[in-house]
Amino acid sequence: MAKKKKRRRGNSSPWGRFLGFLAASVMCGVLAASLVVPSVAAAGYGVSTSINFFENLPEELTVQPPSQSTKVLTSDGKAIATFYAENRVRVPLDQMSPYIKDAVIAIEDSRFYEHAGLDPQGILRAVVTNLTKGDQQGASTITQQYVTNVLNEAKLSQERPDEVVLSGQKDFGDKLREMKLAVALEKKFTKEQILEGYLNIVFFNSDAYGVEAAARYFFNTRAKDLNLPQAALLAGLVNSPTFYNPALNPEKSVVRRDQVLGEMLRQEKITQVEHDEAVASPIALKISPQRQGCANATMAPYFCDYISHLILNNPAYGSTQKERERKLYRGGLTITTTLDSRLQAAAQSQVNGTAGRNPDRWGAALVTVQPGTGKILAMAQNTVFLPEPGKFDTQLNFNVDAKDPQGNDLNGAGGFQTGSTMKPFTFAEWLNEGKRLNAVVDASKRVYPLGFPWRSSCGKVLGAYSTAQNNPELGAADDLQNAEPGFYRKMPINYGLYNSINTATFASATQLDFCGIQKMVDAVGLHNGHDGSPINMHQLGNLLGATNVAPLHMANAFATFANDGKYCAPIALLKVTNAAGAKLPAQTSECRDAVKPNVARGVNSVLQDVMKVGSGVWIKPKVHDKVPVAAKTGTSNNNGATWVAGYTTGLSTASFFGDALEGQKRSGQKVTINGTFYPRLDGYMIAGPQWAKYMLKVAPLYKAAPFPKPPRSMSGPTPGR
Repeated sequence: MAKKKKRRRGNSSPWGRFLGFLAASVMCGVLAASLVVPSVAAAGYGVSTSINFFENLPEELTVQPPSQSTKVLTSDGKAIATFYAENRVRVPLDQMSPYIKDAVIAIEDSRFYEHAGLDPQGILRAVVTNLTKGDQQGASTITQQYVTNVLNEAKLSQERPDEVVLSGQKDFGDKLREMKLAVALEKKFTKEQILEGYLNIVFFNSDAYGVEAAARYFFNTRAKDLNLPQAALLAGLVNSPTFYNPALNPEKSVVRRDQVLGEMLRQEKITQVEHDEAVASPIALKISPQRQGCANATMAPYFCDYISHLILNNPAYGSTQKERERKLYRGGLTITTTLDSRLQAAAQSQVNGTAGRNPDRWGAALVTVQPGTGKILAMAQNTVFLPEPGKFDTQLNFNVDAKDPQGNDLNGAGGFQTGSTMKPFTFAEWLNEGKRLNAVVDASKRVYPLGFPWRSSCGKVLGAYSTAQNNPELGAADDLQNAEPGFYRKMPINYGLYNSINTATFASATQLDFCGIQKMVDAVGLHNGHDGSPINMHQLGNLLGATNVAPLHMANAFATFANDGKYCAPIALLKVTNAAGAKLPAQTSECRDAVKPNVARGVNSVLQDVMKVGSGVWIKPKVHDKVPVAAKTGTSNNNGATWVAGYTTGLSTASFFGDALEGQKRSGQKVTINGTFYPRLDGYMIAGPQWAKYMLKVAPLYKAAPFPKPPRSMSGPTPGR
């Protein structure tokens, strides 16, 4: 870590002041020579040396835009959150009130437009005052102050705060260097550029860097709208932001404001009438602190957190983690996301209402993607991002993976057991292998012992789904159970799917190549939410959703069916620009053929019946009465994770309710939620209405056409049931 410079104490004795006078006189002579050099011929070594001393602008003062706040926006332009190390919003000079420009020049540097970076009169006045009265009076011009601010800002952005030098800490060498750089700066930039840079970088308050942020913080207005007394008060703050802080020291602030107004009057920047009216006006503060980070997001804090991880994990925004952090917190980015504020508001309202006061900390989550683009349109859960008394809090995002494909942290819960929402993908492979969607299977079989002749063209070995072999070390499950009695019989496979019959899914799998099922699951983007690994479909429990999948990827997999079989990877970043407006890498829709169109249409035709006559028939409201929808319910073995994944041609949404934080260790059996006792939770009970109420509100916002019908050849004669 860099060490802070040691400062010598000033010598207040007459002898010390005399020596200081001699040194200052020499310095002033050199500086004066440098300022007149351009108008006369070089007459000797001393003068030519001073020319070289002030000629070149060093690399250390390469003037970069100061640290600026990053904005995160919805696709429709609504603010989500702000990130900053220093709250600053850069604005051009013509977007600042004339009063603030005149006020700052009047009180800080009245000869700003007359000097070339240094004010000899001010220097001599300060020297005389300091020597004769023993006071510490400065003589820094606005250009010199700008130099100091630029140097300090560079040190802060490079994480060298101990090297920052404040005005009262400058020694002789610091002042000489500051003057040298000020003269060089004036040769490179116009007065207007310097004034604009200064007003955008100067410190007003720990929550306000630059005049725009100061105007918003103290008066809840914009820099261009500052009136005279407001501008005079802010100009007065520059000299000592704490001492003259109107919120902390209102009396001192008024005295300083009036001093600024007096200087403006003396320099004829305002009239006597304007002066008198401004002096008579109260301060009238409207303190409006800017809140930064996802914890203070105006909406969608977990989506905000997901966005921040997408930036911080991506080498396109910097080769190191620290570079990416600087880009996010200091780079003045504008990040336009895919989020639709209308859908987000509806989703958040719904999950908040799902679990009521929720003393038992059950998790509720909704996430929506757009078929055909992969855009994430809403992402909500029933928790608060930071601890709050009486609230269900966590920073884990229920809707996303624990890590990204490169192994970087996404702060996600890592998904939940999907239960029967996995069944449509086995059914999709059934249709993919040319079988009919209403063919009859034997759903009475409940034991599949070791050695059962499963098919696997890629040579992987399958286990058993039974304890009949009396070998508990194998970890095999009990004999297959259905949620309800009466379904252990032969039945059409489509009937078995929309009624969510476990034994029917296994009966269909006996006729399929498990490598085909694996390819189907991989093609629609499903994977383990904890580590990103493929879901091993050769482990028979995964036919019924034994692996944790994040709701985002479950919604996106069903969006593939909605999109006629074309998979589009989920995206969240529409556009990213830096402070200068230049585009940085964002995300574009990356789509590919994943499922044959006719297969997707066959799945859609059956999943529409889930809501009409199948496992979702008890879900209310009846969304399918208003818009064509398809869906699948799902429940884990211990009922601790329940789902509905449902979609239109315009929107695909995964709805989750269950044990979100305890690894689904808690059972969803014999529980009371919102005053209602449940012998066992099921997807249609809470996750279902949550999905239905939400979709009823938002589905009309995205065109939902009828699903294309599968070819007639996919159906045989309707068998008896």
